[in-house]
Amino acid sequence: MKVTIVGAGNVGATCADVISYRGIASEVVLLDIKEGFAEGKALDIMQCATDTGFNTRVIGVTNDYSKTANSDVVVVTSGIPRKPGMTREELIGINAGIVKLVVENILKYSPDTIIVMVSNPMDTMTYLALKSTGLPKNRIIGMGGILDSSRFRTYLSLALDKPANDVSGMVIGGHGDTTMIPLTRLASYNGIPVSQFLSEEVLQKVAADTMVGGATLTGLLGTSAWYAPGASVAFLVDSILNDQKRMIACSVYVEGEYGQNDICIGVPCIIGKNGVEEIFDIQLNDQEKALFAKSADAVRAMNDALKTILA
Repeated sequence: MKVTIVGAGNVGATCADVISYRGIASEVVLLDIKEGFAEGKALDIMQCATDTGFNTRVIGVTNDYSKTANSDVVVVTSGIPRKPGMTREELIGINAGIVKLVVENILKYSPDTIIVMVSNPMDTMTYLALKSTGLPKNRIIGMGGILDSSRFRTYLSLALDKPANDVSGMVIGGHGDTTMIPLTRLASYNGIPVSQFLSEEVLQKVAADTMVGGATLTGLLGTSAWYAPGASVAFLVDSILNDQKRMIACSVYVEGEYGQNDICIGVPCIIGKNGVEEIFDIQLNDQEKALFAKSADAVRAMNDALKTILA
């Protein structure tokens, strides 16, 4: 199985590294516009093989899309990362042109691929990729909900002082600091609602910390995070290539689900070899429904801004 990652920066290279050492794909192509950059990252990853025991072939190329031919999955991380104080929304004008060109080039050589969108603002870039290509909606997936859910589970585990892998939790809605919705009501520790261990005040703090999780790291690092985003992408790619049918929160195109239409937004999905195989309908309470509607309005406003820019 072959995976292409467009953009060999921190997130793209981390994704390639995780896919390789976990043996998720047999071949990974890293592509970047900077001369020699992807080649150097690929060679560095390959030199880990004897120490970590993987056999994945990793190659790097400079803007040569022919080397990406027949990719089963293509991950798009292209675009500038967030800088301190910058919102994902402010990236629209810069990253839209980059993403559109990348997707067009990818489909020339891999017309049947499944596209995983990472570039921010992620919900809007997923929508752009879908609308500009006309691909079936199951084949374009935004990865933000996986990362947000991972951060949610991490903050819950810290509050519980228990292992993160024993904690279940999901974040739906837009992939933005004010649009994501950590579902504290449904979170659990080994099947037991976390509300039996944590007060409402603590749960609200966990939710708040989750929502600014990306901005917190940007402030600390001076740029966007990369370890957790790269691992989140690899997790999604694994579910696709190995037909795992995992339920994962992803940004996908909705047509009536959760009361919304004509946007890409984070909802629980079954992810397998066909990409998005099902959108799962969680029974939200009235408060959660209101938050989701508000989130959808914000995502739709960004899409409208995108349409204005591209007009």
